Amino acid sequence: MLKETLIELFTRDLNTLKNEIALYSDDTTLWKVENSIKNSGGNLCLHIIGNLKTFIGNALALDDYIRRRDFEFSGKNVDRTILYKEIDETISIVTKGISMLSDDQLNGNYPALIWKNETKTDFTLIHLHSHLTYHLGQINYHRRLLEH
Repeated sequence: MLKETLIELFTRDLNTLKNEIALYSDDTTLWKVENSIKNSGGNLCLHIIGNLKTFIGNALALDDYIRRRDFEFSGKNVDRTILYKEIDETISIVTKGISMLSDDQLNGNYPALIWKNETKTDFTLIHLHSHLTYHLGQINYHRRLLEH
């Protein structure tokens, strides 16, 4: 039951991410930083993708994704069609990684150390979803704040 719920929530919110990116009126605003805004909507999108492909893709789906975390925050002007493709790939990877979990694995320790202490897989997945929605809200606010 939890696996299905997590897949549904991740899929819903990653599709919302695609919609948020599509709502930017132009590519300049998508990549704009201004005053105390340090991360553009485009960079936050790259960060969400990198985070999920690393912590669900590599750790659970056993993919060979190589994260470029610096690029997530420094990259600029990635075409929206590439962002959409990456988001769709992320949905597939998240679905695969969560679907592969047995109940014992879901209730057991997450297979990688992210923080200083071991965590349970279910806790880590809920945290990763919270991380996604936190940045999704930032993207929404970024877009509405910078588009007049």
